[in-house]
Amino acid sequence: MNLQLEHKVALVTGGSRGLGLASARALLAEGCHVAICARGAERLEQAAAELRKSAAAGAEVLTQVGDVSKPDEPARIVEATVAHFGGLDVLINNVGLARGAGIVETTDEAWQEAFDSTLYPAIRTSRAAVPHLQRRGGGAIVIISSIFGREAGGRMAYNAVKAAEISLGKSLAQQLAKDEIRVVTVAPGSILFPGGSWHARQQADPEGIAAFVKQELPFGRFGTPDEVGQVVAFLASSCASWISGTTIVVDGCQSKMF
Repeated sequence: MNLQLEHKVALVTGGSRGLGLASARALLAEGCHVAICARGAERLEQAAAELRKSAAAGAEVLTQVGDVSKPDEPARIVEATVAHFGGLDVLINNVGLARGAGIVETTDEAWQEAFDSTLYPAIRTSRAAVPHLQRRGGGAIVIISSIFGREAGGRMAYNAVKAAEISLGKSLAQQLAKDEIRVVTVAPGSILFPGGSWHARQQADPEGIAAFVKQELPFGRFGTPDEVGQVVAFLASSCASWISGTTIVVDGCQSKMF
């Protein structure tokens, strides 16, 4: 299927590894120009070199070092992307962090960090991107949430901010439909990649994680970043023109909700 993304421009936050990197790879393979941002300059350049090897002819990669958890950084990164490529058609909000444990043990600082590192970047980057999408006559915003934004299972703070992202996506979709801007949330299940949280747990407790896989993952394996990235690219494209204001689950039947 031709996703008709040639010469479109996308910004992927948290694009140096995991789901962000996979989303950027899928978009570039379709001919989309992609800006990726992350905090670490070295890893960001490594990711860009990897992406350029698989990009379609003419598709360009732009790297931007920045921390979207800081209030002024999302707008700066959006404006730099637009200045380089001349516009913006797609935004992939893909950063998130949430620590903490139970209600008694989780401090206000941990709660604030969860919102500052997950929900506010999606809000601020979307706010900065929307005027540019409007100037293009439409576009797409994809928010990477989690199945644990829909049901219990992850850490409490993680569940809360991921649920907030899903609610944000619905609200944005209703507001922006008049501008031909679609907003879709993606809810991945447990995805394994080097440097990710599941990889760290697998290294620390291989037997425990093997038991988890057997009990909780019906296909008997973790998902891969590319299995999510391909869905993100489709949702960002005009082939998904009638999909907005909803959550697409990509979890290999892991979650319990309908």
